[in-house]
Amino acid sequence: MQHLEKPRVRPYLVADQVRGEPSSFEISDLLRLSPAVMRVTALDLEIMKRMEGKQSIAELQDSLKPMLGGGTVSPDYFTKLLGMLEECLFLDSPNWQSAISSPVRPPSCIGCYDADPKNLTEQIESYYLHKNGPGVPKARATDHRMDAVLAPHIDYARGGWNFAHAFGQIYENTTASLFVIVATSHYSPKRFTLTRKSFGTPLGEVPVDNAFCDRLEAVYGSGLYDDELRAHFPEHSIELEVVFLQHLLGPNRPFRIVPLLVGSMDDMLQDPAATSVPADVARMIKALRQAKEATSEPVCFVISGDLAHIGPKFGDKAGLPDDFLSHSQDQDLNLLAAAATGSSQGYRQILATEKDARRICGFPPTWLTLQVLGQCTGKLLRYDQYVHPKGSESVSFASMAFQTRGR
Repeated sequence: MQHLEKPRVRPYLVADQVRGEPSSFEISDLLRLSPAVMRVTALDLEIMKRMEGKQSIAELQDSLKPMLGGGTVSPDYFTKLLGMLEECLFLDSPNWQSAISSPVRPPSCIGCYDADPKNLTEQIESYYLHKNGPGVPKARATDHRMDAVLAPHIDYARGGWNFAHAFGQIYENTTASLFVIVATSHYSPKRFTLTRKSFGTPLGEVPVDNAFCDRLEAVYGSGLYDDELRAHFPEHSIELEVVFLQHLLGPNRPFRIVPLLVGSMDDMLQDPAATSVPADVARMIKALRQAKEATSEPVCFVISGDLAHIGPKFGDKAGLPDDFLSHSQDQDLNLLAAAATGSSQGYRQILATEKDARRICGFPPTWLTLQVLGQCTGKLLRYDQYVHPKGSESVSFASMAFQTRGR
């Protein structure tokens, strides 16, 4: 095969040293396209670093001789290593190119939810019926009277019932078939990233509304797809919302999404009194507003963001004493109260005053959407504060429903 004549290790791989074994490493896929974890030696890793698609096996052998004191690596060694890399989808090969060029983004969260469609349907239904859930959604909406929801993106086991509160409102209060999912970006340094790939899950495929994306790009400018693979392939914050939408609307109510990932806005939290907005953020606010206004059908925004991340796991040295948890809950509720009045500036000031010490990952998508909605009111549907049984971490999250004033 041609790609094995001058092999090239594909991008988006990471090598982690095995604890207690300085010469052993584990190679894994940052994009989660491959579930494999490949254990290699220090020599294997050095060979992989040299596989840049420019040298044949013989040339790679020669390049290693100085490092090996004139020794060599046998062709069989290379054959075995290449076979392992090929099997793990770690080479720039036709299989790799096919995976990244596919028009469908494959699911990356199997395990958080069941891979079997029937079992997954039952899993989602159980969250509505959970003791903390909202119950089965009531009458299906006949008009559009809700403009956005805030939903968590914590794993379902720790907060599935909270998702159910948000998505139950979608069923009851909007006829929208277009959902702009504004979600926390966990893997890319880019501020904003889109993809045009459909989202595949065990419940089917959900297409992207390319016309809306075109309108966004026309106003915002280029760069929205620069880090698409790293941003979208491993990300859970859109996929977990899509699964709930698929269950909720089912095959009889086709819908499209606009999957917008929003990266860090830490630069906006340096001064509590600041009201200025970075130029790229201002462009995205304008782009979203104009794209929505130019859309001739109802649009519902889905904000995908959690609240506080505190405890030793996240770097807090004091653990999780009761007063710390209580204070964090009070601050969360202050944030949600600001959001409920549509005060994006009030929301921002609370976090800037505390220097985002509680790591509110939902700040960027929530603040951005509040800016786009303008004058709006929100209703808190459910708030939860998960605390790990061993006290290693706490993550809080909430669901809210928003409508613009005058609706």
